[in-house]
Amino acid sequence: MRYELVIFDNDGVLVDSEPLSNTILAGYLTELGHPTSYEDSLRDYMGGAVHRIHDLVLERTGQRLPEDFDATFHARVFAAFERQLEAVAGVTEVLGKLVADGVPYCVASSGSHERIRVGHRKTGLDLWFGDSNVFSAQDVGRGKPAPDLFLYAAERMGVAPERCVVIEDSPLGVESALAAGMDVYGFTAMTSAEKLAGAHGHFDDMAALPALLA
Repeated sequence: MRYELVIFDNDGVLVDSEPLSNTILAGYLTELGHPTSYEDSLRDYMGGAVHRIHDLVLERTGQRLPEDFDATFHARVFAAFERQLEAVAGVTEVLGKLVADGVPYCVASSGSHERIRVGHRKTGLDLWFGDSNVFSAQDVGRGKPAPDLFLYAAERMGVAPERCVVIEDSPLGVESALAAGMDVYGFTAMTSAEKLAGAHGHFDDMAALPALLA
């Protein structure tokens, strides 16, 4: 394998959380007087940290979201995770292949550490990810599309950015990886290849990823 570190996005790449969380987000924003469809939520917020929601609502309406927005949103999302969340099909096989080949990997997510942990415990991915290879936008302050999170993950894992590859499913994530000087492959299970322009390759089935990385 030509890469020394594989960096996975979390939501939509490791865990199939995007339909759940974006349905909840669209409904909650609409409830608060900011009409948002599921498609709007995917377009505007998929792949971004929660501060992006606050920033865009303020920019578009001049109104601030309630102080308890984050806590309420996360509580609703976590409850849905506990009921319904599943790992992305085939991802444990990919992780097993990386372990067998001795290739380091990590997750770098716009979500909070708590969100990552809740999802991983529910899906069993906590067996594959521990404190040493889980990174969140909380660690750097600026979420995607800024390159900070991916650069931080590479630094902590001891690998130069140009030796890293990122696995992403959102335009914001692809933009972030490219800004970090890393190769990136776009997972198109939910997002079209056209929307992940700039990625070095695309795939819609996790079973195809090891061959892309070889």
